[in-house]
Amino acid sequence: MKKHLSLLTAALLCFGLTATDAQMGQMPRGSQFDSAMAKLFGDNTAFTAVMNSQIKQKSGDVVTMPGKISFDAGQTRFEINMSEVKGSKMPPEAAAQMKSMGLDQMVTITQPKEKALYIIYPGLQSYAQMAIQDKTPATNGTFKVETTQLGRETVDGHPCVENKVVVIDDKNATHAYTVWNATDLKNFPVKIVHVEQGNEITMTFKNLSLVKPAATAFDLPAGYTKYDNIQTMMQTEMMKKMGGGMGLPPGR
Repeated sequence: MKKHLSLLTAALLCFGLTATDAQMGQMPRGSQFDSAMAKLFGDNTAFTAVMNSQIKQKSGDVVTMPGKISFDAGQTRFEINMSEVKGSKMPPEAAAQMKSMGLDQMVTITQPKEKALYIIYPGLQSYAQMAIQDKTPATNGTFKVETTQLGRETVDGHPCVENKVVVIDDKNATHAYTVWNATDLKNFPVKIVHVEQGNEITMTFKNLSLVKPAATAFDLPAGYTKYDNIQTMMQTEMMKKMGGGMGLPPGR
């Protein structure tokens, strides 16, 4: 039992390590783009790509998280193999343990209109629904975008214009990014760097397709157990795996 409880701790820690504020239980970065960041994509309102996120935390720890992202007018789907997440605080045995317990594959779906984030574990046939709040809303839905060219650079074989982009909301709050826009990919931002709460976050995009994803990419899986929060889902499903039968009722 001690081994499985340590697995649960490692899984929850992984969520914290991959979140922008590195707090346990927060959503992984990459599962959604807030309103300010969405402005960086310009006219590219729909795409699929392999996205790699690197978080250099103010503590000095570095976390990398590769995954596949689908995006369509604010909706996102992010698929990740948790065993591929790398970080100094992730125990070496965690990847094998996650796979054995059905925690290695994870999907997050963000539906901004419903203000909902869904964290899905196919290996558990379960998902948790969580409310999301945009950290960078404009009350009237309008942002001002200021772009300053910094130079030119080739990123992953793509000729890019390096820009400093400042997104300003209607309360004059500013959100600054360094963006590499690929001139051969309709100025898609193949690399984005910004600092949030003292953590430097770098996102890179590869194998890009600007074709609109299928609408079904953002559908929830049928027949899965729904929970109201990820902690309850983890605790309940782990108890099932251990044969304890003492998990909390779904949704509680």
